[in-house]
Amino acid sequence: MKTDDKRLPHLLEQIVHPLLEWYDANARILPWRASRDPYRIWISEIMLQQTRVETVRPYFERFLAELPTIRFLAEVPEERLMKLWEGLGYYSRARNMQKAARIILERHGGIFPSDPDEILALPGIGEYTAGAIASIAFQQPVPAVDGNVLRVAARLIESQEDPASPRVRANLVAALKKIYPEERCGDFTQSLMELGATVCLPNGKPKCGQCPLAELCLAKRNNRTDELPVKPPKKPRRIERKTVLLILCGEKTAICRRNSRGLLAGLFEFPNREGDLSVDEIRRELTTAQEIRPFLPARHIFSHVEWEMKSYRIRVPEELPQFQWIGRRELAEEITLPTAFQPFRKALLAEGLPGTEK
Repeated sequence: MKTDDKRLPHLLEQIVHPLLEWYDANARILPWRASRDPYRIWISEIMLQQTRVETVRPYFERFLAELPTIRFLAEVPEERLMKLWEGLGYYSRARNMQKAARIILERHGGIFPSDPDEILALPGIGEYTAGAIASIAFQQPVPAVDGNVLRVAARLIESQEDPASPRVRANLVAALKKIYPEERCGDFTQSLMELGATVCLPNGKPKCGQCPLAELCLAKRNNRTDELPVKPPKKPRRIERKTVLLILCGEKTAICRRNSRGLLAGLFEFPNREGDLSVDEIRRELTTAQEIRPFLPARHIFSHVEWEMKSYRIRVPEELPQFQWIGRRELAEEITLPTAFQPFRKALLAEGLPGTEK
């Protein structure tokens, strides 16, 4: 049976009080909930995209300690910004934050805008993030509908529709706007997020015994929580094989920059080549190499691509001009490397680069 969307407003009207009461008693203590500062809320919401709360917590605290205001973010050198972000992935998020910070300085006098349309106009901010900031920081009835909230709603009304559908999302946003409690907009937004993150869990594993909405939930009533929300079939990841070249000369190792567009745009990386290269193929390119030996294998999964990587540890007598050369301290502390390349950095530092002490 396909659930009629008309049930949604009626059911949502009944969730406000039990949900807020549950949130008051069960909300996690998180550093970005310590104030309604829109800057802190903004940073946390961007970091939390595609990233787990426990991973974000130390990044958030370190980031705010060094860049406590919009001006600090706008003026920090990009290399330092990338280093602070290193390990979170999706580096365009950090670049967009800096672009937005500069716009806030130029157009809004350094004060984060409170108007939802002006928030939405900032680089890197979509409807969900704009809703989170507007409701939590400025107490406006602007819903923040993410995957967690969509999952809660789909189970509540026993919907068999794709929750990623723009129509489904738009209907939920419209229905939520009508029930926002005037004095607790931010808490209501966070209560929906919290329920989806800690109780109404994905993959058929909700904790219905802990849910304040269990008596209202049609999916629970009809034993369908493991089936909902409906998920469209995932496309298989594309496998890409790469050969990583860890080229060492004296006390230094070679790095280079990725292209300014595309995956991991503009970041440093170890030189690498497409495909599964042999020692002979590498020697034909690096004709002065004194030693080429197999090193560490690694794998990294992006959202739609999987890298299968092999690597070689290579010694050359002179620095090759096509690369940038850095010492051990720079490699350890200054250069931002994508997560995909960090196993190689860790292995090099663990064994010590040629001519350095461990």
